[in-house]
Amino acid sequence: MTSLNRRALLKRGGAFAAVSAASTVMGTPLIAQARTLRVGSYGGYFENSFKEHVYTAFTAATGITVESVTQPNSNDWLVTMQQATAAGSIPTDISLYARDTMIKASRLGGLIKPLDMAKIPASSNLDPYFLFDAGQGVLGVGAMSWFSAMVINPTEVKEAPASWADFWDTSKYEASLGLSKNYNAQFMDITAATFFDGAATFETDEGILAIIAKVAELKPNVALWWSAESQMEQAMKNGDVIGGQYYLDVSNLMASEGFPIKPIFPKEGNPQDYGSWCLSALSDKDAEAAEFMNFSSDPATQALMSRKIGTAPLVAKDKTDLTADEFAFVSGTPAIKPAYEAYLDKETFMKEAWDKMVAGA
Repeated sequence: MTSLNRRALLKRGGAFAAVSAASTVMGTPLIAQARTLRVGSYGGYFENSFKEHVYTAFTAATGITVESVTQPNSNDWLVTMQQATAAGSIPTDISLYARDTMIKASRLGGLIKPLDMAKIPASSNLDPYFLFDAGQGVLGVGAMSWFSAMVINPTEVKEAPASWADFWDTSKYEASLGLSKNYNAQFMDITAATFFDGAATFETDEGILAIIAKVAELKPNVALWWSAESQMEQAMKNGDVIGGQYYLDVSNLMASEGFPIKPIFPKEGNPQDYGSWCLSALSDKDAEAAEFMNFSSDPATQALMSRKIGTAPLVAKDKTDLTADEFAFVSGTPAIKPAYEAYLDKETFMKEAWDKMVAGA
């Protein structure tokens, strides 16, 4: 879940109106005060915001005290949880996993356990896509999401593209676009959604090669293959590129600070990634975990996270009290769903073919 690790969230302190979430457990029955839950989340501003706004509101609503545990990105944390589970001791009851990590965990077995969805009724607010079921019951309940997006310099591009396919037009975008250099940065998913059959195209090696060949046709229009977020940010600010793919939240933040960048949701949509709450197999906090996931799935909590943490809600906008501007800052429609299984099953093949394409003339 490296997308959340890289966020420049410290900049966002004043981006949204304040939402009161501070609370106290004073007056809560003693039996409720004794209930605790260890929840893992990414450190820094992200974790601090959860502790200040989300966990306090949850404690006020349920009397359950949350012990926040700092976890690294999903893949590293999965290794930690494997080792801890093997030793019979776990650092958290609930962990925050990206979808690809949930897939890995479900294949390994014995690390996360199925949830009693009857005790998480608010999960009905979520699209079923965000309830991960690998055939053994629901193993993960969506927590929050984030987008990368098509971006343009509105002072240079007078007519906003209606489709990702417009970026292949050399008469408009020759040597002027910025794209991520990484094979798994979801531009392959964008290309598959624009020119092929979406995620289904990844099911064969031939389909993957066809996607990469189509991206190769775009190379005359690419001025920057960026490997660090700061490279694309600076290129947009300097006018070295006039469009490309970048993070939705950072793009909107830059625009709010007066820089020439505008994120767009074209007709194919933008890639949406997300994280889920998963219950550790050795945890005995099933009841508390269900209450936390139920609280997290409530539209009011989803809106709170959008305002205070900058994540996209996993519920429809009309279920929340988010204004149009607040929603557009973090989300939009339609969404492109990445081909997670293919990135796991065909990782070496995809990476080698992609890197060869980028490095080639």
